[in-house]
Amino acid sequence: MARRIAAGAAYGGGGIGLLGAAAVGVVLAEVQLAKRYVGGGAHADPPRADGRYGRAFPDDPEHPPGSEPLRFAMLGDSTAAGQGVHRARQTPAALLASGLAAVAERPVDLRNVALPGAQSDDLDRQVTLILSDPSWVPDVCVIMIGANDVTHRMPATRSVRYLAAAVRRLRTAGAEVVVGTCPDLSTVENVYQPLRWLARRVSRQLAAAQTIGVVEQGGRTVSLGDLLGPEFAANPRELFGPDNYHPSAEGYATAAMAVLPTLCAALGVWPEEEHPDVSRDEGFLPVARAAAQAAAEGGTEVTAAMPSGPRGPWALLKRRRRRRIQTPEPSPAH
Repeated sequence: MARRIAAGAAYGGGGIGLLGAAAVGVVLAEVQLAKRYVGGGAHADPPRADGRYGRAFPDDPEHPPGSEPLRFAMLGDSTAAGQGVHRARQTPAALLASGLAAVAERPVDLRNVALPGAQSDDLDRQVTLILSDPSWVPDVCVIMIGANDVTHRMPATRSVRYLAAAVRRLRTAGAEVVVGTCPDLSTVENVYQPLRWLARRVSRQLAAAQTIGVVEQGGRTVSLGDLLGPEFAANPRELFGPDNYHPSAEGYATAAMAVLPTLCAALGVWPEEEHPDVSRDEGFLPVARAAAQAAAEGGTEVTAAMPSGPRGPWALLKRRRRRRIQTPEPSPAH
C-alpha cells in the first residue's frame, strides 16, 4: 500500500475527489458526450495472427541447439488483440513476432488469446488457456491491459492484484513476461477538459501501480502512455483507427517498436548491455520511484534489480533505443 501511494503521489494524489461539485457535474456530462463519439464501428473481430513467423530461419534437427522456434504468447485487451486493423500482419502481436524472429534469427510461434473489452480480471482465464497445453509452454509473454479497467472504474488495487497474479503464474511456468502498461486515455479525441485531465491522471496512476506489481513478480514493464500520447495527439488521423479509440496500423507499429527491445532483452537477444547507460539517464531506483518516472515517460523499461534495499525493492530503469519493425509476411501459418 505504501508503494502504491508513493507512485500515486508523483502526480499529486487523488482523482475525482480533488474536483468540486460543479466540476464533477461537468465531467459526468463530458463522459456521456464522449460515449456518443468514441468506439463506433469497433465491434468487428480483430484479425487472427497466430502462426509461425521467421520461416527463413532453420528449425530442423540438423541445425545446432537454440535454433528451434521460440514460443511467444500475447494476452490482454483489444489493443493486444489488434482491434481496429483489418490485416493480421498489422496487429501488434504479428509485428512483435516478426521483429523477435529477425533479432533472434529463429522462427517464432505466436499464440494470441487477448480478448477485446477484457479487464484485468480476465487474465486468469487467458493464462489458463495459454498454459492448458503442456507441450507448448511459452518462452515469453506480452500483456497489454488496463484501459478498460479505467473506463469501467475498476479499483487500482483489484486491477493490479489480477495482473500480478497472472504474471506470477506465467513466471512460475518458466515464461518471461513483458507488460505494456495502461495507455494514456487523455489522448482520445472528443475527450475534453476537465475529463481529459482526470483521464490522464488516472491512467498514469494505474500504469505506475501496474509497474510495481509486475516488477515484484519478476516481470518487466514498458510504459506506453506518454510515448503514444503526444504522437496520437499530433497525428490523430494517422494513429487512431476509424472508431476514434483504437490505434491504427501506424499506431500499433509505434507501440510495437517500444515493446520489442524489452521483449528481446527478456530473452537475452537484444544487442545492448543490461547495465544502465548513464548517457541516457538510466539507473537503479527504488521500485516506486522507477514506476512513477516510467509512467511519466513513454518507452521506459522497468525491471527488477535488487531484492531489497533501505527503501524497499529496487529496479533498473532503462531507455532502450527503438528500431523500426518491418511488416511481416501477409500469410502466417495457422
